[in-house]
This record gives sequence, structure tokens and C-alpha cells, in this order.
Amino acid sequence: MNGDQRAWERFTPRQRMARFVAYFGMVAAVAVSLRTIEFIPEFLYDAPTQMADLFRRMWPPDAKFYPTTVHGALVETLHIATLGTVMTVFLALPVGLLAATNITRSRTLNLFAHFILVSSRSVNTLVWALLFVAVFGPGALAGTVAIAFRSIGFVGKLFAEALEEAAPGPIEALMATGAPPASVFTKGYWPQVQPAFWSIMLFRWDINVRESAVLGLVGAGGVGMVLDDAMNLFRWQQVATVLLAIFAVVVAAEIAVNHIRKKII
Repeated sequence: MNGDQRAWERFTPRQRMARFVAYFGMVAAVAVSLRTIEFIPEFLYDAPTQMADLFRRMWPPDAKFYPTTVHGALVETLHIATLGTVMTVFLALPVGLLAATNITRSRTLNLFAHFILVSSRSVNTLVWALLFVAVFGPGALAGTVAIAFRSIGFVGKLFAEALEEAAPGPIEALMATGAPPASVFTKGYWPQVQPAFWSIMLFRWDINVRESAVLGLVGAGGVGMVLDDAMNLFRWQQVATVLLAIFAVVVAAEIAVNHIRKKII
């Protein structure tokens, strides 16, 4: 009887081999990455000391610097985020409609829309900002357009997915009555996706506030330019003031967005 008993094993030999190959590949990738970036452990030894020294230089923050310089740049940052988000509405809506397969039946147009969405998301906001600074010159306009172009992929993709998940019943009823396509969209699709759309836009505005705060590092306007100047001049107390102001605005935007979303959804 004992000779007929079989030992239970969680994984088959093929699964164990696959797990070994996967783990070995991850370890090898980490090792190659560490060698590629020339990671030097000795630089980490005095990191706590350097960090403590930096915080000592930043304390106390220069409160007088806020009303004279930081406040105006912070307001400009909010304007960049808001105008960029508004521009996204007009750019992302048609792309989302083209990407939704239940609205646009052309495979070519669907692929073209998805190409735009992927292109928008694949380029970082700072890279977009660098591009538009070269086109429009340094300033808030370049930052606003960069925020808008970066947001197309996010808003358009989620909007298209919301359209594709819309209940078909009201749509079929409207089409059966001979309603034109515009009425089918405004009376059938839009009431179903409207809460999701505004929730997406609010969430994207919250993200844009965070991203627009650093666009000034590449000359695209906003409080990032003040931060870059303070860092280049080693005025660490002013840097602390800017960082605290950015943190306060981001927290306030998060609270406001969550409150408004609760009212909408």
C-alpha cells in the first residue's frame, strides 16, 4: 500500500522550471540595470548627513518670499492646469468618439484614434513642455498646451471605454424610432457617461495641478520657474517656501476634487 502512495507537489516540473527562469530573469535584469546606471554604494553612506544638512539650510522657510514672488507664480500654475484641462475637453471628446467601437464603426478610424491616444500618453509632460517651449517660447502658453496634449490620451481613453460600456437598450430604442445620430448620442449615450466624464475631468485636473507645478523647470511657466531659480541660487529657505506652497495647493486640490466628485457621482 505504501508503494502506491504519491507525494503531492504544488507545481509540475515544467512550472518549476518556468518559475526558475522568471526569477533568474528578474535578478539578471536588476543586476544589469545596476551596472548600467553605475550605482555606487559609497555615495549612500553620507546621504543621511547630506539630507540633514539640506533640511537645516531650508529651515526656517522664507515667509516674506511668498507674497512677493511665490503667490503670483502659484496662481499662474493653477491657470495653466485649468486652461489645459478645459482645452483637453475640446481635444479629447472627438478622439474618444472615434476610438469607441460602438459609435465609430470604421476600423481605420478606431486605429487612428488609438494611435493619437497612445502617442499622447507615451510622451511625458515635461517632454511636451520642452517641445512647445521651442515652438511658442518660454512661458505659460507652452505649459498650457503641453498639459492639454498630455491629457488627451488619459481623458480620451477613459471616455471611449465609458462609451463602450453604455447600456445598449436606450440606444436601440432611439435608433428604432429613427432618431438622428446626434440625438442618439445626446439622449442615449451622454446621460449614461456624463457622471463618469466629469469625474475623469476632475481627476485629470487634479493631476494637471501636480504636473504644472514642475513645468517651470523647463521654462514652461508657473511656480516651477521660481523653484528652479531658487535652487540655482542655493537659496534653500526660498526653496522650502515654494515646496510648502506647492504641497498646500496639491492637498487643497485633492480635497476639492473629492468633494465635487461625491456631489456628481
